[in-house]
Amino acid sequence: MRYVLLLFLSVSALFATEIKLTEQQAQFIAQKVWQNEGAGLDKYLVHWNEGEDFASVGIGHFIWFPKGHTERFREVFPLVLAFMEARNVPMPAWLNSRTPLPWNSKEAFFAAKKAKSSTYTELFDFLKRTMPEQAAFMAQRLSEALPQMLETIEEPEKQDLIRKRFYEVMHHSDGSVNERGLYVLLDYTNFKGEGTLESERYKGQGWGLLQVLEHMDPKEPNTLKAFAESAKAMLSRRIKNSPPERGEERWRKGWNVRLETYWK
Repeated sequence: MRYVLLLFLSVSALFATEIKLTEQQAQFIAQKVWQNEGAGLDKYLVHWNEGEDFASVGIGHFIWFPKGHTERFREVFPLVLAFMEARNVPMPAWLNSRTPLPWNSKEAFFAAKKAKSSTYTELFDFLKRTMPEQAAFMAQRLSEALPQMLETIEEPEKQDLIRKRFYEVMHHSDGSVNERGLYVLLDYTNFKGEGTLESERYKGQGWGLLQVLEHMDPKEPNTLKAFAESAKAMLSRRIKNSPPERGEERWRKGWNVRLETYWK
């Protein structure tokens, strides 16, 4: 099976660059992302993190809300399911893109996990066998990220800068696709979002892909290092601006370890 996506060069592009994500590439990206999110351990494939009011599921720890819950962060798992529905991927009978998280509290979730309830087990098995499809969803999300970012920018000069840096990370100097750069863009977009939602801000400042591209050091010759260092600065700013009760400092070390994989 081959996953094909288009990455448009601008909102009104006259041409597009086609990237073919092979099954092997999808498997590779799935394992890299899963290593970042859950250390590659099955016990974290369906999880509920400390200090959060929602579950994190799949290789990308896609956010999934209980019924009636609202949050500043983008709920991604229903988008993953909609992507799979469009491709006729088999799912448990109770699961679809409109299904809320089956557990309304962390306590109920962990009780189901400990008991290995049928709902928990079916969800785990589904996520375990669809890792390549989850990676393909992330690739499609990335293909939509650049137009989304450009639509939020009014200044043509800044649009050009973001477009230029996006493709510098994506490609080698000869114009060929840099698979590691592709992984970096896929992983960070899944990790911290596109940076376009006003709700994903602390004190009016974001930390997504848009902000990272904007703040890359143009004097750094290693593009992937420049991206990683900018991401580190944006996440440090996020921690500084975050509400104290969220205790986000505890995540700094793990976040920085993840960013090191982008260029070392």
